[in-house]
Amino acid sequence: MIDQEAATRTRITTVVFDVGNVLISWDPRHLYRRIFDGDEERVERFLAEVCTPEWNLEQDRGRSFAEAIAERVAAFPQWRAEIEAYDRHWHEMVPGAIEGTVRILEELRAAGVPTYAITNFSAEKFALARARFPFLDGFLGTVVSAHERLVKPDEAIYRLLVDRYGLNAAECLFIDDSPANVAAARAVGMAAHHFTDPVRLAQALRAEGLPV
Repeated sequence: MIDQEAATRTRITTVVFDVGNVLISWDPRHLYRRIFDGDEERVERFLAEVCTPEWNLEQDRGRSFAEAIAERVAAFPQWRAEIEAYDRHWHEMVPGAIEGTVRILEELRAAGVPTYAITNFSAEKFALARARFPFLDGFLGTVVSAHERLVKPDEAIYRLLVDRYGLNAAECLFIDDSPANVAAARAVGMAAHHFTDPVRLAQALRAEGLPV
């Protein structure tokens, strides 16, 4: 859902995308199901206790993978190989693009709609993602959390995009799969859509009068 009725808000002219799980699929379970032979309980325990979301967020905040892996191995030496796999086999966590969203992105660009991105991403892995997914290079501006040492849902990262590129927050529609990140975008004056699938996203964009 979009936060307000389109008719009562400033016209949306600009679309701001999240990347992970909006434009490209990402889930460490893809890798660890292979490593743990499909044992879901072991996968979930490892990701809850060893390579946790909080630990991964520090890479998004700018910590290098070398430092992160060394810290985890020191804390959990019995899991060295599995921890090192988080870095070495990162691509297995990313099975591919979310094609329906990529088509929407391409339609917006073809129609001349300005598109930007704000993403929580490690600097090292974002470089790999750009090489693998060329559409990531087509944004008029991208704010990568690791480059700025700011992560969503900190409102400062949204303000950074607006200030750096001279945008009007009220004219921006932000798309993210995280409710907390959507709420933060709204708090800085953007419209926002909680992404669940490309079909609902297209409907939300059409409701704003955007050409998809």
